[in-house]
Amino acid sequence: MTQEIFTGNFTQTDPLPAQAEAAALAVMRSGRLHRYAEAPDAPSEVSRLERAFADWAGARYALAVASGGYALATALRALGVGPGDKVLTNAFTLAPVPGAIASLGAVPVFVGVTEALVIDLEDLAAKAGEARVLLLSHMRGHIADMDRLMAICDAAGIAVVEDCAHTLGARWNGVLSGRHGVIGAYSTQSYKHMNSGEGGLLVTDDAELAAKMVLLSGSYMFYERHGAAPPPEAFAAVKYDMPNISGRMDNLRAAVLRPQLAELDARCAGWNARYRAVEAGLRGTPGLTLIERPEAEDYVMSSFQFLLLDWVEAAVRAVLDGCGARGVQLKWFGAPEPQGFTSRYGHWHYAAHDALPRTDRVLAGLIDMRLPLAFSLDDCALIARIISEEVTRVAGSRQE
Repeated sequence: MTQEIFTGNFTQTDPLPAQAEAAALAVMRSGRLHRYAEAPDAPSEVSRLERAFADWAGARYALAVASGGYALATALRALGVGPGDKVLTNAFTLAPVPGAIASLGAVPVFVGVTEALVIDLEDLAAKAGEARVLLLSHMRGHIADMDRLMAICDAAGIAVVEDCAHTLGARWNGVLSGRHGVIGAYSTQSYKHMNSGEGGLLVTDDAELAAKMVLLSGSYMFYERHGAAPPPEAFAAVKYDMPNISGRMDNLRAAVLRPQLAELDARCAGWNARYRAVEAGLRGTPGLTLIERPEAEDYVMSSFQFLLLDWVEAAVRAVLDGCGARGVQLKWFGAPEPQGFTSRYGHWHYAAHDALPRTDRVLAGLIDMRLPLAFSLDDCALIARIISEEVTRVAGSRQE
């Protein structure tokens, strides 16, 4: 019997909308790429993006910056995190999250992950007294019980910064991701829900924090040109104390992002349809554990994860190799060495950590896959069939 083969490209990103092309061309023709190059009475593309994003998020203030990682570090700096300070964060996340903490000379304190791929709230409660800030990563689009998490943090006096790089447009109990904590941070890197190559956005309702972040981003004294910034008096109190750590977004990136924001809901629906198609195709596969989603979570999934819990390394590699030979590219968080974008807390030698055996068990079996919008629903069904067949084949050989 001939095996099915998938011929799609897992690194493919969909083209930007025509409106983004036109907006980018207009900026290039103007030559005014720097966000403060516009005349004071003509709002820049970045300023217009900030206003649009604040309105979309229901936030008082928004700031556009050069990358998601820069956004995280800026949020921490605004909260006063400095050298030697401990910051709580997920053990299951990507390198820019502990990297943002380490960039300030601060110390990551890793909190465990559950089989639902969310931060372990029992472990968080146990470690709540160790730090005054939690940098919470909604890793790969999985959202913890935010009501319970905020209750733990509020009781302990912990400020929460939400890393929403993978949850732009997602909600918990109807509340938009990034709007539970004091600051929400987003990424617009190419493989995120909006694409400007690199870029980041920050939202908050706190005027002092917003003013600090604007100044940190490198506003010089042009803060009045921001479309979603606090009033001048908020800057008067802090403008001599905040260093300029330049990380501004430019007008070209902002120009291509605003049209994408208008299309975000439709794009999110497209990703979720693909996610559900893969989920349906994998359900019931022996040896494979799906991540069950709670009713309170309104997710946005541009990737897919499943677990091969308690599988030995050779068996996991056999699944990866079998799927790869049939055109399905899977990433494994249990690999001994980091590969590409994929690494885990044990790989980051700059960040000392205590043993997390339950987390290690989860990550050892965690398989990850991109879901580009370029894939059709039929593509997703085919991908699921291939994965299911390869997992079933290897699971059967393990039992022989």
